Amino acid sequence: MLQISEPSLKQSSFHKFWIGRTFSSTSFQMMSVAIGWQMYDLTHDAYSLGLVGLAQFLPMLLLTLIVGHVADRFDRRIIVFLVQLIQSGIAVLLLIGNLADWLGREQILVAAMILGACRAFEGPSSSALLPMLVPKELMQKAIAWTTSAGQTSQILGPTLGGVLVAVGPVYVYGTAAVALLVGAVLTVLIKMERVIRTPAPLTLKSFFSGLTFVKSHPIILGTISLDLFAVLLGGATALLPIFAQDILFTGAWGLGLMRTAPAVGALMMSIVLVYYPLKKALGPILFGALAIFGLATMLFAVSTNLVISLFALLMIGASDVISVVIRSSLVQLQTPDEMRGRVNAVNSLFIGTSNQLGEFESGTLAGMVGAVNATLIGGIGTIIVAGLWMFWFPSLRKLKTLE
Repeated sequence: MLQISEPSLKQSSFHKFWIGRTFSSTSFQMMSVAIGWQMYDLTHDAYSLGLVGLAQFLPMLLLTLIVGHVADRFDRRIIVFLVQLIQSGIAVLLLIGNLADWLGREQILVAAMILGACRAFEGPSSSALLPMLVPKELMQKAIAWTTSAGQTSQILGPTLGGVLVAVGPVYVYGTAAVALLVGAVLTVLIKMERVIRTPAPLTLKSFFSGLTFVKSHPIILGTISLDLFAVLLGGATALLPIFAQDILFTGAWGLGLMRTAPAVGALMMSIVLVYYPLKKALGPILFGALAIFGLATMLFAVSTNLVISLFALLMIGASDVISVVIRSSLVQLQTPDEMRGRVNAVNSLFIGTSNQLGEFESGTLAGMVGAVNATLIGGIGTIIVAGLWMFWFPSLRKLKTLE
């Protein structure tokens, strides 16, 4: 495991949090590979495969306002523990379903929906838990470490999932069940000061208070909405199979490299930010990173060479992490603890929506104008969004420090 060098981060609580989150995210990625593989193997139907993604996304969409209130009313550590425990149980049920040969389309969709609901609760609760484990001055480094955990999971999860699926899906579910159980135990063992909150009464106003808070704070609104539209326009991930097969002519092995490249670039940059955190001119750096993201997307669009394409994808991942760390740090530090659950729930919804709709937008646009033009338009659109947000949110543009 990566060693945390900052003395204040060398507390067992953060170590447990980091390892538990890595295990949970990696397990989810592994199970997603196995579930998708089994669904298509059972049905040979692309529509059913799409339903798996929808089943995972809908709970997050429907539960956003609820999970934020739960995270602000109850012990976030226990919430994360319980949902990881439930996910481990789902992995065991999928394992048993394979061994007993009763796993079918409906059972897979139900499992995917429960996993999606668990992730809907885990994301905001885990994000809101982090500021309680590290001092404010080390928040950016802590988020960089947490981001590295996510990127590591995106690299290891699909790889391990693919290898183990080839041996047998039961090995994926068995490994995921154990990893999630370990993550759950580590999470519940986190030691932290008891926080006494006085939650507001559950009224219609308090129910939408997370959205109201975001709307009334321009820096947070600009930060969250910038992520939504930048990823919505700039995401080319859904089109990678087209580039691998029809443009770069690399086949499946090239597709694997291209899918891994952004995560590798992101992981490398997150480690750099741990040791060299951003301290000044954060606004210009944020928009500069988005400009690089857009330019790298355009370079990938016009490239007909695999090496250049992989370099562009590395730059896409690296520049995205810079903006992610700045945006996440701002949301955490500019939000009072009693509101973090609700605000992080809104943030998770925006991020999830941008990823899902971004793939839909890219696929639809590619069907109309071709994959190259669609990706090129997406890169240009990201740069335009950065320019518009600089004009509409001057406080974000002029931001110097996280404070």
